[in-house]
Amino acid sequence: MVRINSSLRKATSFNPTEKSHNMPVYDMCKKIKENKLTLPLYQRDVSWSLIKCRDLLNYQLFGKAPVSPISINEINNVQAIPQISFIDRELISNTEIKNAHLSVIDGQQRLTTNFKAFSNHPDFVNLVLDVSKATFRVIEAAPNEAQIPVGILLNEDEQLLEDYLTERDLISTLFTLLVKVRSKIHSYSYTINIAEDLTEDEQIDWFEKLNNAGSRVTKIQMAFSKLKLHNLDIYSDYTKPFRDITKSYGFDELFSPFTTNVSYPIAALNAGYEVIVRNKEHNNNYAPIPSDTKEEILIKLDISDLKKIIRLSISSLELALEFIESNSLVKKITRMDYVSYLIGFFAYSDYKEIDDMPEKIKLELVDWVNNVDFSNQSNTSRRHIYTQLLKKSS
Repeated sequence: MVRINSSLRKATSFNPTEKSHNMPVYDMCKKIKENKLTLPLYQRDVSWSLIKCRDLLNYQLFGKAPVSPISINEINNVQAIPQISFIDRELISNTEIKNAHLSVIDGQQRLTTNFKAFSNHPDFVNLVLDVSKATFRVIEAAPNEAQIPVGILLNEDEQLLEDYLTERDLISTLFTLLVKVRSKIHSYSYTINIAEDLTEDEQIDWFEKLNNAGSRVTKIQMAFSKLKLHNLDIYSDYTKPFRDITKSYGFDELFSPFTTNVSYPIAALNAGYEVIVRNKEHNNNYAPIPSDTKEEILIKLDISDLKKIIRLSISSLELALEFIESNSLVKKITRMDYVSYLIGFFAYSDYKEIDDMPEKIKLELVDWVNNVDFSNQSNTSRRHIYTQLLKKSS
């Protein structure tokens, strides 16, 4: 006799797609504003570039097929994972978590894009709808008469658009058309796939299936997420400033893949850890490379020590980038490794300013940048390169 597992019978009696429904962009943005639509603590920070945000808005206006669904965990009885708000990542009080509270498992970047337009976020100051070219665009100068900032066009308050056009004597020419554009974007509906009261493990499992065909949520992402409960958000307090400082020196291309956005900054903490916790005792397995990240060690530190390590890493990053720029080495920096290794050098050194460096050390470091080769190197070789570089700092 064939034994039938009871789980199979149970599965056939439950169809999660029956709870799927549509929700317009405007309603989702209102829920985000009111913290009725939030993120689980483990979600990483906003990673989409302005170009990707532009592309989404263009697709919502001109696309001939719907955007992929948003996946949401509806919280009724179980709150296994603390919730944070969109963009500023503030912890949501338990008193704000009511029945049928919505927590986004997949769709953060798309929802954030729409909400930034809805709230006229300063990140979107250069994102406009160009009516003469019939497209959303990223511009560098002030908008001309044909270019309407999306934070005005798609703002929660339609009066902003009317006032903007009136001030420029464009109300009779553009208002009717722009109201139709605004209405289409705000009424654009996403399919919402709903699950109820998922445990932490179930949420992670769903997240993994939705992202990269079941690849693991990075250990880094999960390890650092709960530090938020101790008043430290690794994304807003470290990886975002790290990324912004690096980009301010023109190295935007170094931050395209997610691994570069997160794993390289975390690996760069190794030097600070060895300086502050290990009193400059270097171990070969603490190189600033993704395979050597020490998230499991770092998250167990006292928060005050971890904040010291972060401050040292950021100041060392600034010294590294200043050194690169002041010695005309910018064109040489084609990989993040150059920056990461120099962070280690300056963390280990006692230099507070570039001018504190002896000329001999400067020349040696310039020579190192010009001649080091990171291509096709094994991890063992990359660790050896780093160890040899640190010897120049003493």
